[in-house]
Amino acid sequence: MGIRSFAADLLPAALQGRPRQLPAMAPAVGTAPTEVASFAELADKLGYLGKADLKKVRDAYKFADEAHLGQFRASGQPYITHPIAVAGLVADWKLDAQAIMAALMHDAMEDCGVTKVELIERFGAPTAELVDGLTKLDKLQFSTREESQAESFRKMLLAMSRDVRVILIKLCDRLHNMRTMEAMAPHKRARIARETLDIYAPIAHRLGLNQTYRELQELSFSFIHPWRFGALQKAVLRARGYRRDIVSRVHDDVVAAFNEAKMKVEVSGREKTVYSIYRKMEEKHAGFAQVNDIFGFRIIVQTMPECYLALGVLHQLYKPVPGRFKDYIAIPKPNGYKSLHTTLVSPLGTSVEFQIRTEEMHAVAEAGIAAHWLYKVGQEANPGDVAQRLGALWLKSLLDIQDETRDAGEFLEHVKIDLVPDAVYVFTPKSKILALPKGATPVDFAYAIHSDVGDHCVAAKINGEPATLRATLNSGDVVEVVTAPGARPNPAWLNFVRTGRARSKIRHYLKTLENEETQALGQKMLAQALRAEGLPLPPQEATEGRPSIWPVLLRWSGNRTPADLLTDVGTGKKIATIVAKRIAQLLREQGQVPDAVTLSLGRYSHDDNAPSQGLVVIDGSEGGSITLAPCCRPIPGDAIVGYLGRGEGLVVHTADCSVGKRLFERDRERWMQVEWSEEPIRAFETAVSVVMRNGKGALAQVAQAISSAEADITHIDMGDEAVGTTAEMRILVSVRDRQHLADVLRTLKRSAAVLKVQRVKPS
Repeated sequence: MGIRSFAADLLPAALQGRPRQLPAMAPAVGTAPTEVASFAELADKLGYLGKADLKKVRDAYKFADEAHLGQFRASGQPYITHPIAVAGLVADWKLDAQAIMAALMHDAMEDCGVTKVELIERFGAPTAELVDGLTKLDKLQFSTREESQAESFRKMLLAMSRDVRVILIKLCDRLHNMRTMEAMAPHKRARIARETLDIYAPIAHRLGLNQTYRELQELSFSFIHPWRFGALQKAVLRARGYRRDIVSRVHDDVVAAFNEAKMKVEVSGREKTVYSIYRKMEEKHAGFAQVNDIFGFRIIVQTMPECYLALGVLHQLYKPVPGRFKDYIAIPKPNGYKSLHTTLVSPLGTSVEFQIRTEEMHAVAEAGIAAHWLYKVGQEANPGDVAQRLGALWLKSLLDIQDETRDAGEFLEHVKIDLVPDAVYVFTPKSKILALPKGATPVDFAYAIHSDVGDHCVAAKINGEPATLRATLNSGDVVEVVTAPGARPNPAWLNFVRTGRARSKIRHYLKTLENEETQALGQKMLAQALRAEGLPLPPQEATEGRPSIWPVLLRWSGNRTPADLLTDVGTGKKIATIVAKRIAQLLREQGQVPDAVTLSLGRYSHDDNAPSQGLVVIDGSEGGSITLAPCCRPIPGDAIVGYLGRGEGLVVHTADCSVGKRLFERDRERWMQVEWSEEPIRAFETAVSVVMRNGKGALAQVAQAISSAEADITHIDMGDEAVGTTAEMRILVSVRDRQHLADVLRTLKRSAAVLKVQRVKPS
């Protein structure tokens, strides 16, 4: 018949004319599969390469062997056995000669002092670029191990965006290291295993390398939680015996059903990995006995339409479990994975999962982007081009994030978010499908369409119904985003967005906006400080034959651009008066004299007892560069002063604030004059303490009194103490100015429930 056993993992041996028994499973984790340990064994795997390429690989081996001479691994083996083993894994995917050469030399630059120029001269630029992409940066350049790892990871991923072979070789390198990690100290094993589980296994999954993904997960789990792994592995071995009859009967029924339908298929049994069983137990808060779908079956058919025919045969054989059917052929996973998944109820009442796919789908499912080398060598001019395109969307998002942030730790955080394997599939109003991480929101959706849509979104509709921007999207939702020209990203969005792209775009926008505001503040402060010197702020370009002083000024200040210097002044990293005196000195050296009118204005406005820097006007339109101190919460009408914190921007205190007075005594040169605008454009928060009788409706009376005074309550705090006959609460109220606050306090005092009310000031 047309049915044959594709793998012997769980299939009854009676099909092969032997007594019915379950065959031995794959070797336990920690006992590595047979690996190449010599170049002769590696050469046996390279039969798909031409003679010229084989010679290049042999030269690369000799170079690596000489470079690693005298080096040994923790196990005591010569170090060269590791590059040979990595090259063997790369050869299993049938990658080209350049990739094999890079695998052999992947540690030469880092461990042996070989330079990139030397590699280019001997082996060509493409191979040298691959090795450079795999090489970690010099750890001495970084302050912490975490920073070094993040920067190395960023470099590797950006190299991967240029050539996907970088990550394929890196995954082979990590896989061999994980297989041979027994000789290392336990704490090092656990750290490397955690990094593998968090970063490298998800990358393998994202690129569709499922065999590598499963093995990396399994190995990582065995090193992070060895006791749990051992207990579960024993439970799985016992379960094979208990469930032998179930597996045998289901297999026989499936074989008979496809025989009757006259369909040529391949049936294979498979067993879930120990780690996936552990994850399921954690998610369901269940014991091992409650996890039913440990075993499953895979059906391989000839053509794509036959996938759906096979699905019909299975659904006629057993009843499907509602809600457990997934069509990854119509809507493939982001990594290119295609299959039909269905869960059926067996005659014994247990759930059994089936995967239905074609041979080509199976190749991509197991080897992902590497399948385009493994299965198409000789059939395409450059299978790497196809593989590169497969990962193009994710790689493009990495480059977008790289453009938005130069901080290695932040970049790594965004990438970790984007590596989440679970996805939801949503539709635009024009029926375009977008894949987003599980838990994604309309804001993530908006940024996935275009950064401008995300920056200006104000509302959303899900399936035609209005929804909040923090609503969670589900597969099948039709999402529509409402935008407004004047809208801009809200910092609160960072609390709920899930995609790295959305997070990096929001942060970049807010940083850019804050920098612009801080730069404008710095320019204003510097111009006002120069008034005391009787000089205007000099132009950045040379004028009237007079050279610009800015290049000399920037060398003195240590800044790269005038914008950086102004930003430092605005954030308080540099004092405006000191910079102004240096500018005045440079201008005097050019022969420029102070203007009498400007000088008199500067001296007229300057008071020896007042803070030492220029005047800034507060109207409520300021962004992150100017903040109102939370200790005293100044409002229009209060006498105020400004403290220029180191890197914090300008913090405004009331003149009688005790916290501000202590800062003034300690750091007088960092204070400057500020005043309120005659027409503030918004309301301001201040704190009010209310002591009230504790009775029915007392809180409602207080709220009514504040509302009747046309003020808004933004926060109420009653503390942690038990409430007695009286209660004290602190209320943040939003008022226009001191006069408005006085009206609020008078209205509260007239309330029958209120015993005492006063504005809160720092002690």
